[in-house]
Amino acid sequence: MTTSGTSRTSATPDVRALRPDDWDQWYDNLLRAFGGMPESAEERELWKSLTEYDRSVGAWDGDACVGSASAFTFRLTVPGGASVPAAGVTMVGVAGTHRRRGVLSSMMRRQLDDVRSWGEPLAVLTASEPAIYGRFGYGLATHSLTVEIDTTRVRLAVPDGTDDVRLRYAVPVEALDDCEAVYARRVPERPGMLARMPGWARGWVIDPEGERDGASPLQCVVAERGHGQGADVVGFARFRVKPDWDVSGSNSAVVVEDMEAVDAASHAAVWRFLFDLDLTSKIVARGRPVEEPWHHMVSDIRRCGLRRRDALYVRLVDVGAALEARTYQAPVDVVFEVEDAFCPWNTGRWRLTGDAKGAVCRRTEDAADLALSVRELGAAYLGGVPLAALGAAGRVQEVRQGALAEASVAFGSVVTPWLSHGF
Repeated sequence: MTTSGTSRTSATPDVRALRPDDWDQWYDNLLRAFGGMPESAEERELWKSLTEYDRSVGAWDGDACVGSASAFTFRLTVPGGASVPAAGVTMVGVAGTHRRRGVLSSMMRRQLDDVRSWGEPLAVLTASEPAIYGRFGYGLATHSLTVEIDTTRVRLAVPDGTDDVRLRYAVPVEALDDCEAVYARRVPERPGMLARMPGWARGWVIDPEGERDGASPLQCVVAERGHGQGADVVGFARFRVKPDWDVSGSNSAVVVEDMEAVDAASHAAVWRFLFDLDLTSKIVARGRPVEEPWHHMVSDIRRCGLRRRDALYVRLVDVGAALEARTYQAPVDVVFEVEDAFCPWNTGRWRLTGDAKGAVCRRTEDAADLALSVRELGAAYLGGVPLAALGAAGRVQEVRQGALAEASVAFGSVVTPWLSHGF
């Protein structure tokens, strides 16, 4: 979660590492920056337990905390399936009293210097205000969908084998390990997914009443093949039902919080269950992948209410190491002229050679084929934003004719990237 503001006095507050004794004041400043709505004690305790103090900074004006920023230790799946260290930038906020005093820039400067010193080639974030982070080199790399499916009008055609998948209700907390095992199987398959770090799974089953927006307590259904002790869990959904009754009957909604499945039949079985829940007339799901199998099973995609929005922003902290960490779906040999004003160690020419088996990226004095900023490299890094599209927008300059098309094909991904959970 990231926001910021920007004020008008001269002195810049002191930016320093977060101490455990300062956490409550630091976090209260963050909540105020996001509007001041209180959190449940359980949510607050979760975020406190996940905070990495040696990767967190605060901005202080005397005894008052006026800025916050942190970076979770993550591993991010990249094209080719590698799990790459990435700093998950989060908890960024600046007090409204200290806007336009360089607080955010100071924290971003400290943070990216730290990420480089930790040897992590990537920094990633989700932005509450998309306009903010481009100036620090972050490029929009993935999108997500909000869907609202009219299940009274849309039918699902499922593939062979769907009836072999058995579904059962489960207590969300008790099924957590099984659900996490399914999630872990999915992580290497899609760029942008985050390997679940210790402590993070608990966030999926925290269920404060104040966060339900009038819906039911959290429910869970688990999909299995086989029976008894030998059953293999192949999918799950965590969801709520939001009641809505009028004189004509129920117009209740199934609100999907999370869903994963390991293959086409299990995916179809879970979605069919959600479609067929009694006394409901629609499914609402947020933060879903831009491309999912059920899109090709429905009878009427227009009545599925697809709405796309920005999701994960990627920043290459070490251009060479980042480009070497992924593979390329076509052979590539290209020299990038990279501009990076905020992290000048990346500025200059880099020769990337690679294919589906691996890559090498080194500094070079050879003539440039493409010229771009580190922001564009971040946007294209996971394979969901074509370099050619950025070129058409004037954000990538083709120096050698044909280089843009070659690099754009190579940077693509067979599977559309997706950020699997927020942070």
